[in-house]
Amino acid sequence: MSNTPHELHEEFPEQLEKMAALRQSDAHFAKMSETYHTVNRAIHRAETDVEPTSDDNMQSMRRERLALKDAIAAYLRQ
Repeated sequence: MSNTPHELHEEFPEQLEKMAALRQSDAHFAKMSETYHTVNRAIHRAETDVEPTSDDNMQSMRRERLALKDAIAAYLRQ
């Protein structure tokens, strides 16, 4: 089990400026980014036992984070 935060700026370090610009100019990207952050922080809190959760919920949150990360990566490639 990993408890590395997986922040977007760590996942896409070469895209920092583009992500900042998209958060300001694109409501859909801003919403995806905020949702990713919310899910990612929930996973980190669960992994570090600050807010324990069931294994099923953990897997569900990880799948959601991965889907969001894939969608954000596709958006950044445009």
